[in-house]
Amino acid sequence: MITLLVRRLLQAIPVLFGISIITFVLIYYLPADPARMYAGPSATVETVARIRHELGLDLPLWEQYGHYMQRVLRGDLGFSYRKQLPVTDLLLSRIPYTLALILGGVFVELLIGLPVGLASAVARGQWVDRLGMFIALVGVSAPPFWLGLLLLYWLGYLIPIFPLGGTGTLAHLVLPSLTAGLGGAAWYARMMRSSTLDILSTDYVRTARAKGLRNILVILRHVLPNALNPIITMAGLDIPWFIGGVVLVERVFDWPGVGRLAVEAIETVDVPLILGTVIFTAGMVVISGILIDLAQGLVDPRIRHGRQ
Repeated sequence: MITLLVRRLLQAIPVLFGISIITFVLIYYLPADPARMYAGPSATVETVARIRHELGLDLPLWEQYGHYMQRVLRGDLGFSYRKQLPVTDLLLSRIPYTLALILGGVFVELLIGLPVGLASAVARGQWVDRLGMFIALVGVSAPPFWLGLLLLYWLGYLIPIFPLGGTGTLAHLVLPSLTAGLGGAAWYARMMRSSTLDILSTDYVRTARAKGLRNILVILRHVLPNALNPIITMAGLDIPWFIGGVVLVERVFDWPGVGRLAVEAIETVDVPLILGTVIFTAGMVVISGILIDLAQGLVDPRIRHGRQ
């Protein structure tokens, strides 16, 4: 397991390095001028040129990138042009909200998706199966922003159980987590059903049943551990999606996550903030991949002992 962890960490270094280069080059060739955005539309040409020089935007691309990476290796992600704050401080102020939404959304996905998928597979072709897949279809089809507005209207306005947005208490997290997680729960249900059906048709499951093992024990001992492997992978891939893919959810509920911060940075051409959010998101993707490998190693001994 330690060897697996070290290997994944070493593989992550060139990945992060490559992402930083690609992002830096793309931002460099943006048609918008960060110095002009920083100075304002009424600034003179001389003022814009002075700001461009102060920010180092008049240097060659390779020199700008070298200076930036030197700061990054020291833990300095730069200074936001528009917000006039260090990028690291801005990210640290948003990370707790993003992590809370990730945990809440994944919890909703697993809490709803896994039981529905497992029940649908065990009762294949029966009314439970049809009802579960109908719920999954509705969940996949519902746009998150529409679902969020619907939940706000029902559970925040008509029946004022939860707050109408913002942060501060655990109750503020419930509706954003439901909105972000219900769509994913539908995918989990479909995947869990498919994975479970594949396992149920294997020889070792038929052998266990032929030996007289109770159906519930067959499912818990033989079916469920093997059916969880693709689910673990999918759960890990949800982490980067929750960082950048739930911007609409954050907008609806006024949730101050990293995804919303990234959109604000792009709208204002705030180059250091764009780079900081991209590097942070890439780091989270890499970390989630490592966590997936470790979790699969705990579930599957073949991976843990390096035989797969």
